[in-house]
Amino acid sequence: MSTVTALGKAVPRPAAEATAPARSGQVPIGWLALLATPVAAGANAPVLILPDMARSLGVATATATWLVTAFAWAMAAGTPLLAGLLRRRGLATVLRLSTALVLGGTALVAAAPWLPVALAGRAAQSLGGAGLVAIAMNLAGNARRMGVISSGFGILGAAGPLLGATLTDAVSWRLALAVSAVAVVAVPVVARYAGQTPPAQGRFDARGATLLIALATTLILLPTAPLPALAGALVAAVLLAAHVRRRPEGFVPARLLRSPLFVTSAVLGAALSTSYFTLLFTVPRLLQDRAGWTTGTIGTGQLFTLLIASAASWLLAAGSARMGRAAVRTVLVAVGVTAAVTAAFATSGVLLLLAAGAAAFAATGANATLSVQAASATTDAQRPTAIGLFALSYQLGGAFGPGLATLLVLG
Repeated sequence: MSTVTALGKAVPRPAAEATAPARSGQVPIGWLALLATPVAAGANAPVLILPDMARSLGVATATATWLVTAFAWAMAAGTPLLAGLLRRRGLATVLRLSTALVLGGTALVAAAPWLPVALAGRAAQSLGGAGLVAIAMNLAGNARRMGVISSGFGILGAAGPLLGATLTDAVSWRLALAVSAVAVVAVPVVARYAGQTPPAQGRFDARGATLLIALATTLILLPTAPLPALAGALVAAVLLAAHVRRRPEGFVPARLLRSPLFVTSAVLGAALSTSYFTLLFTVPRLLQDRAGWTTGTIGTGQLFTLLIASAASWLLAAGSARMGRAAVRTVLVAVGVTAAVTAAFATSGVLLLLAAGAAAFAATGANATLSVQAASATTDAQRPTAIGLFALSYQLGGAFGPGLATLLVLG
């Protein structure tokens, strides 16, 4: 087993130390969780307040979902980009840039009079959050510590809808969208523990990065503009494949694309994430329509269900090494499929909540366990890249989900 140092590189680590307490040179996992996880609350805060946001900005509720999609797109595209920047420019640079983006984006959202300005602010918040997540994931090191971060995502993601509704009722939806800024509290501590990364050798693969972002963008647009997005995705995929052949060690390493372990982990992570984020936005409406629940009851029920699911996913992550890869994947797929089928046909409010919880367990567990599997598919030098690309595939679900929810129940 290996662990990730403050320099963003993996070094050998004896197996007996895999579950030992963090060494003094490691950032305490609580601070890493605080650095990374508030972005989940910020991402999910709009779930119950989309109508309030839409009325304030003078747009339809379906149009307001672009604030969610923009956040998810920036997170998806920003994670591999800032992971690459972390490797090339060092932790201090990414920490400063990410902090500035989070604070600047939050200020824009707070003052935005129109939807385009709010979209720019949400994108900046998300890009900054992506940088903080990239730092935390690269400094975590093993499945157990990664599980703490992933469970934190689940817990704060679960609290996000109710927190957003509460802050909106008490003050404003703008304050609800500012909760991700809490992450900057951890920045000074992480900066003290982690050193400066020396620049990587070679020039930055700007073309590869541009083509990857273009592919991610077109994929995100599939639920809302299927035919143009599909055509754009095919063109971007062909161009990216040709570029990878010309530059196999570039922004998207050919070694990763040829690895069944990495590809399977990334595809499964994207699928389970998409299912979770779709149900996150559809189950509240289904609870209203099928079970007649009020907004307050829905928020409370969803909170407790997703909290339990997040705690269970940490147990899965902690035991994943003993279970083995095949068993972990079997559990994740079985739970994820059961969640989707239950949500499609259930009329009981309790069953709908259980479906949302099962989807959260599968997605959060996938993020904790499959990210480690994906990182193990390559060399130590490419581990940050592998984690960033896995995070991209997982975050695509955060963009697909709201779009699919709009098609299914919100439109």
